[in-house]
Amino acid sequence: MHRRRFCGTATGSAVAVAVPLLSASSRPASVGTSDVVRLRDHVENLVALDAKRGGHTALERAALAGASEALGLQRKSTTQRVRQRLFAVASDFTATAAWSLIDAGQLDDAGKHLDRALTLAGMARDTEMIMQVWNLRAMLARQQGEYAEAVAASQAAQATTVARRSPLHTSLAHARAAIGLAHQGDHRAALRSLGRAEDALGKADANAPRATWITFYGPAEFYSITAIVRDVVGHPAESEAASYRALSALPQSYRRNRAHTTTRLALAQLHQGDVEQACTASGEVFTIMAGDPLPGRMRQNLGDFQRELITLAPSSRIVHEWTDRYRTEWSTRDRGNR
Repeated sequence: MHRRRFCGTATGSAVAVAVPLLSASSRPASVGTSDVVRLRDHVENLVALDAKRGGHTALERAALAGASEALGLQRKSTTQRVRQRLFAVASDFTATAAWSLIDAGQLDDAGKHLDRALTLAGMARDTEMIMQVWNLRAMLARQQGEYAEAVAASQAAQATTVARRSPLHTSLAHARAAIGLAHQGDHRAALRSLGRAEDALGKADANAPRATWITFYGPAEFYSITAIVRDVVGHPAESEAASYRALSALPQSYRRNRAHTTTRLALAQLHQGDVEQACTASGEVFTIMAGDPLPGRMRQNLGDFQRELITLAPSSRIVHEWTDRYRTEWSTRDRGNR
């Protein structure tokens, strides 16, 4: 509900990030539930901004400012319950800052934010937040090429209380493990984990309330992860089919997810030798993201596509046309990622 309200009233990402938290002079002398609710609203505003714009440094700064305020209020809170909830909010803000860096492709400081977020989640005794941090740790490790760590983080996510109780969380943890295992070269284990993720997702209640951070996960995201795993283990036709299923299931509002999945579709087509079709699909990414910068993670995926494209058909006319467009798009959108 808060996210819908934000998306309907915000006029641009710069305005959204610039919305200040309460100044020290305007904060109430006592601290209670209303402060927690206000800060949670701000977290959801940042999550909505991330969904529209992608990770960037202004979002990271806004999230860290929110964490700082939550911790400042925690020192003034009067009840243990409120103190723990403020620790949880601070963890959520810090994890949001980490995700912003991961999505922007700025990985050096993301790990430090996640370490801090995990500590805060532990002090909050919030298993939902602990699961969120391990999920992000798995994503960060995969981007860094630390596949064993990615698998270990996914297994830590599986061991959380919320994952043991919730089929939705269980499914996500197994899906993350499948990606790590596929990149690690353990293809059979990767496909087993993918099967467990699918089984668990089938048991999840799609209408049950869920935390903001995991609203992205459902059939569409599962198919998108399936496309990654299938392509990495050498099944590009299955990857292409999963990509189409993901695109069909994605809500129209999930533009960035649609762009990422379209890139994966293009890679699967390229790995089957369908160069022209792959170039057409990958070119759609620029159309999908028209008006917004390309987050660093998306740029990296497109860079991978370009390198494989040139290797496969270095002298093809369509390859030269795609490369020219890629350079133009990269140049014109470069400032937006700052």
